[in-house]
Parts: sequence; structure tokens; C-alpha cells
Amino acid sequence: MAVVMPIYGTRPEAIKMAPIVQALGKERDISCFVTVTGQHREMLDQVNSLFGIDPDVDLNILRPGQSLSGILSRTVDGLDELFGRIQPDVVLVQGDTTSAAAGALTAFYHKIPVVHVEAGLRSGNLLSPFPEEANRKLISQIAQLHLAPTHSSKRNLLEEGISDVDIAVTGNTVIDALLQAVEMDLPVADPRIEEAVQSGQTIVLATTHRRENQGGSMEAIGRALARIAEADNDSIVILPAHRNPVVREAVLPWLANVPNVLVCEPLSYHEFARVMRASRIVVTDSGGVQEEAPSLGKPVLVMRQNTERPEAVTAGTVKLIGTDEDRIVHEALKLLQVPSEYEAMANAVNPYGDGRAAERSISAILHLLGRGRRLPDFAPIIG
Repeated sequence: MAVVMPIYGTRPEAIKMAPIVQALGKERDISCFVTVTGQHREMLDQVNSLFGIDPDVDLNILRPGQSLSGILSRTVDGLDELFGRIQPDVVLVQGDTTSAAAGALTAFYHKIPVVHVEAGLRSGNLLSPFPEEANRKLISQIAQLHLAPTHSSKRNLLEEGISDVDIAVTGNTVIDALLQAVEMDLPVADPRIEEAVQSGQTIVLATTHRRENQGGSMEAIGRALARIAEADNDSIVILPAHRNPVVREAVLPWLANVPNVLVCEPLSYHEFARVMRASRIVVTDSGGVQEEAPSLGKPVLVMRQNTERPEAVTAGTVKLIGTDEDRIVHEALKLLQVPSEYEAMANAVNPYGDGRAAERSISAILHLLGRGRRLPDFAPIIG
């Protein structure tokens, strides 16, 4: 029986890996050995619980104020010892986190084949997003199988010399996970947020945490959110505040006295999906939200200078607006107050997946192990 080891450590990784772990668990000839690093803690555990995943090993590397090099070294040390005891046939890593880079690198040192879930995303700037762009380029040099979410991602890999036979276009598993979470239709624990969802009022959902925005740019984001709420006082701005104290210190002071801004603790995944579905627009610097919100027909304003997820920008549902305070306010109010501007972006486009990404991923993994054939590549549905 082949041992397949998914390795992940953060909430976004857990969300996108969950459908694959669920699918692996249904394969009779596969032993799925789930290893989490604990790069995130509470948020990671919430996602595993939501999707019914009980990790086999938890490296529990989380430390207060941990540095990127500390995350890397503790993860490599933990996996090195684990691979000394368990020699999986395949290691799965997802995306572009330090946990993913460490998992791929350590597996390579042990000559274990690496499968990269969500391979081929590129911004073209090694320092933006940081350190994610470097991590994903590093993993691409190590992986034997690249599960690209879109044909654009596949094209990036081909341009870097990756062989076509080593790439499968699967769609993004985040859509598989999102469809599960939306179908659960569970209430939000925070009564203020649940009341807002049920009120029918216009909701602006905002998230910010990106490392390269920390400092002056993040303060500008905080000021902009306050101005949006004040200028459109029939709206409610909901900000699930990232736990990083650097983020909170930059953003929250500007929002403290604005009555129609609701700041809450990070939402669990099903709660976030519920609020996103109820929102009018989404303002974010997140990567994953750029994939999820378009699938629900929500216009997304991305507070970054570039994006490694250009498909929804091309489709017109996502707009890059940077972190200039005035630009953020202008673009948000335009969507909130000018119906034609909103309608131009609020098209239900699904360039990222159709809910079968995990199925395609499993077929490609089994093919790598010499079992069966791959399913045809994902073809996006627009409209």
C-alpha cells in the first residue's frame, strides 16, 4: 500500500488540502498520513475539525514572534526526524508557505517524490508577495508532479522549463472546499456578525495581513476602511482582524470610533464563507479570497501592486488597486454607489475551479504512482 503524506501548516493550506485529504481517504490502496507543522495553530485546527481531518503527526512548531528562518529550521528538523521513521512514497505540499517550502526541501533531501498542489502561480516579482513568490519558485524546482490550478499557471511552468508531462491542470481545490463550506450554511458565532448577515444591509468584507503591506501601507488601509464606512453609512464594514499584533496596531486604531465598522476575531472558514456570500463587495490583500469571492459573484478590490492570480482580473471580477488610501476609497465607493460599475464586476465567473479539483488531483497522483490514467485537464467556465 502506497503511503501519501500531505504536509501543511497554515489555515489557507489546510483549506486547499482538505478536499485532497478527504479524497485520499477513500482510496483503498492508499494510506494517507497527514502531517501538520503547526505554523498556524487555532486557525489550522479549526479547518481540520470542520472537514473532519485528524492529523497523524503534529510538529507543533509555533513559537511567539517566530521568524521565517525559525519556521523553516524547526520544520526541517521535525520532518527530518519523521522521514527517518516513515518513508512515504509521495509527499504533498500546497502553495507557497514556509511550511510548504520546508516540506518539499526535506522530502528532496530524503529522495521522496514531491507533488506540488497549486503549482505555477507567479507574480513576476521575487519580493512580492514575500516570501511566497520565492517559496513557490523553489518548490517548482523540486517537485516531480505539478498540480496547476489553471492553464495560465501551467504556462508559467512551461516557460520555466517544466515538462508538459509533469503538469496536470486540476482547477483549484479551494473551490471544492468553498462549495462544501457554503452548503453547510452554519451560523456565525459572533452575534454582531450573524445579525449583520441576516439584516440584509450592504456588507463590505475586508481582510488585510500581507507581509509586504505592513507599516505605512497597512495604516493607509485602516484609514481607507474608516472613510468608506463614514462615506456610505448605510453599509457595514466587517473586518476579521488578523492575529498578528503588527497588523492590529497598524489598522485597528483608525476604526475604533466608526459605528458601522465591525471588527471581530478571525472567522472560522465556514463563517468566513457565510459572510462572503452575504457581502456586496470584498476588499482584500489576500491571495485565496481572490479565488473564492469570484466564484460567488462578488467584486473584489485587491490592495496589492500585483497578483499571481490574474485570471479573475482578466475576467473583470477582480481589480488591482494598490494601497493608496484615496484610491481604495474611490474604488470602493464607486462599486457601492454606482450601479453600472457594480454590475460590470459582479459577474459570476469561475476561472479557478468547478468543484472537481481534488478528483483530478488524485487521478494525477495515482498516475505518478503507476496506477490508472489522469483525468482530462480542467477547462474553466466563464459566465
